[in-house]
Amino acid sequence: MQNQSEGLTHVNEHGKANMVDVTDKLITQRQAVAEGYISMSTQAFTMLKDNTHAKGDVLSIARIAGIQGAKKCSELIPLCHPLMLSKVQLDFKILDVDNKVRIQAMCKLAGQTGVEMEALTAVSVAALTLFDMCKAVDPHMVISDIKVLSKQGGKSGDWSC
Repeated sequence: MQNQSEGLTHVNEHGKANMVDVTDKLITQRQAVAEGYISMSTQAFTMLKDNTHAKGDVLSIARIAGIQGAKKCSELIPLCHPLMLSKVQLDFKILDVDNKVRIQAMCKLAGQTGVEMEALTAVSVAALTLFDMCKAVDPHMVISDIKVLSKQGGKSGDWSC
């Protein structure tokens, strides 16, 4: 059985779910960036680019949804700490060649725990919102490759892929 000393911080020494105690951790500047993709049919993609979907400006709605998703992360992921995010930013890149949208989220704060889960949740909720907004035109869209690209701050330091 793995425990905290072997790398699983959300499992205690008895194998039970455990919310990590961050009380004694220093408050530091922390930031994470995540990305994901949604691919769709040429028709749905063209309507997205031309802002002609019946439900309105799908990218604006997805941006707001992603920000809201980051703020609600601890309500969705049971052992995440509720965080006072100081910034959530979502950016979309239209990839014409593949009929894809790249979704990138950046979350940051001054706190005692990282914001990777919030960035991943922002990307996921934005992608799901794009799916919801465009599904009448293309119910076969694919959400893919959601991952953390980088993180800064905290005890484990900075890294990026």
